[in-house]
Amino acid sequence: MQGYRKISEVSKEWGISERRVNALCLEGRIEGAEKFGNVWVIPEESEKPADERLKSGRYIKEKD
Repeated sequence: MQGYRKISEVSKEWGISERRVNALCLEGRIEGAEKFGNVWVIPEESEKPADERLKSGRYIKEKD
């Protein structure tokens, strides 16, 4: 498909795993990503979203 790239191509360019790119697509964090059958395609002009995972090791929710 013209104008789109596969997850494998994007993961190499962005330096993250294919599984992480797939998760970003599922979360809707990559603008313009579409799923055709069982394959995600990502627009060529898409940029890597910021990493918003918890890095401090602390829990966000406090236990009661």
